[in-house]
Amino acid sequence: MRNNHATKIEKIIKLLEELPYFTIDDVLSIENNKTYLKILFSRYEGRKKLIRLKKGIYTTSRYINNIQKSRRYSSYLEALSVILYQPSYLSLEYVLYQHNILTEIPTKFTSITLNKTNTFSNSLGTYIYHNIKKELFCGFETVKDDDFVIYKATKSKALFDFLYLRKNLLTDERAILELRLNLNDFGSKNFKEFKRYVEKEGSTKMKFIFNFFIKER
Repeated sequence: MRNNHATKIEKIIKLLEELPYFTIDDVLSIENNKTYLKILFSRYEGRKKLIRLKKGIYTTSRYINNIQKSRRYSSYLEALSVILYQPSYLSLEYVLYQHNILTEIPTKFTSITLNKTNTFSNSLGTYIYHNIKKELFCGFETVKDDDFVIYKATKSKALFDFLYLRKNLLTDERAILELRLNLNDFGSKNFKEFKRYVEKEGSTKMKFIFNFFIKER
């Protein structure tokens, strides 16, 4: 019996170590006792063999160690932003830094969601989600890296999201300038896309911000 029990645990762990993330439901084909699986997961998390990404979602330390040795680790971390809270897409500071619009290195993964604003922290990083109204949940692209699917805002949409969430604080031109945005590479095509989101949103404040950028070009 002990050998059978040990073999089942080995089979479960072997399966989990091949998955980028998993829940208890992913193991039910091997063991259908959810109470037992919760105890097993808790035990292995305590031994640092499992990493809890958020309540009910895990990965294994071995999977993370293996992927850290590859060039796909950053893609994996970005893909987690979608996995942890759906629907969502990467945007704001995280994407603006990638386009050199913000020069300060972001320490968190920032995303837009239709759900309520939320934050999830684990040993791999901190994921922050800001709510936006349904008609503005757009302007993102799908990036695929093998099994990883990443939703990421375009340069223009990331800037719009960033400013939209701050629009009530941007009461004058000085406040906009204090953001220290680098728009040297923000061309006519980018401004045209940005303008579409401003028109869709329709507020006087976003139109004021857009007109300021046009004047400063």
